[in-house]
Amino acid sequence: MENSHKRRGMSPRIGIADVARQAGVSTATVDRVLNHRPGVRPATVQAVLKAAAGLGYLPQDDLYKALRPQPMRLVFLLPAGTNRYLNMLGDYVDVAREQLEPFNVQCRCRHIEGFNPQVLVDNLLREGRRADGIAFMALEHPLVREAVNTLAEKNVHTITLISDLSSSRRAAYVGLDNRAAGRTAGLLLGRFIGPRAGKVAMIAGSRHYRGHEEREMGFQHILEEKFPALRMVGLREGHDDAQTNYRQSRQLLDQYPDLVGIYNIGGASDGVAQALKETGRDQSTVFIGHGLTPDTRALLVDGSLDAILNQNLHSTITNSVRIFANLREGREAMAGVESMQISVVLNENLP
Repeated sequence: MENSHKRRGMSPRIGIADVARQAGVSTATVDRVLNHRPGVRPATVQAVLKAAAGLGYLPQDDLYKALRPQPMRLVFLLPAGTNRYLNMLGDYVDVAREQLEPFNVQCRCRHIEGFNPQVLVDNLLREGRRADGIAFMALEHPLVREAVNTLAEKNVHTITLISDLSSSRRAAYVGLDNRAAGRTAGLLLGRFIGPRAGKVAMIAGSRHYRGHEEREMGFQHILEEKFPALRMVGLREGHDDAQTNYRQSRQLLDQYPDLVGIYNIGGASDGVAQALKETGRDQSTVFIGHGLTPDTRALLVDGSLDAILNQNLHSTITNSVRIFANLREGREAMAGVESMQISVVLNENLP
């Protein structure tokens, strides 16, 4: 490093040893600070930089770079598969990566198997070795909870997206009030069905998602409270896969000729709509889903899907970044961050 400064025309009399002596630290510590290596206390970093500036060891440009904190490294872990909403969320992360770099934030997205707790745990711990923060869609499982707590011990912050994780040390949750979302879906479905009596069904991604379980509970409770003429006929899991949702929906439609409503708690609503259209019941069976995407938009337009409950994708990313920035600066996680609002999208108010 000393030779490089000689080549820049600086005085050879000032070197790392002088900076170390002035700051009261070792030359190894000075080297760590000036080369942005971890493991040095913030107060020591400031002392080294002050000494380097006072002795004229660093040119102004190099001093500015040394004073600038390391970029905040964020990772978004999202389930892989045919859930277009989650795929779009990943695309938003890629767009945000370019927009956030001038603000000293580096973010990236990885898609992993969505319904295997061990796979999620392995990826959380792996990414935690090199990231400052991880945002992920949580599976409600003891292994996942323990991984989050382990990361918290290492000062790696985690944020849960869309579906939360109970009794864990995650830093914050960015998503809808899922119980309220389920109640909203039940209210819409019941009002759209009107005075007809009949059966209604639910299709979920997986009950391993706390968010899906909360939506199920909210939906069931409001039907019991307000729509006694409608009877639930159970819940099927489709793992947010279009073909699985199609098969589950065909079985329900074949088994229950008086099925008057379907609530898709998760993604891949196109599979449900395909079954409704093939059986000629797409205009008579009320269908409520989640996530505004190009395919659900088309289903709203043709009337096979009656309403969508949506969580804004852009706000999901920006809220996550703000929370991580708050934590880095020692502020409360949710300082200046607004709670996510449920948007109800119909074919008459499509954005």
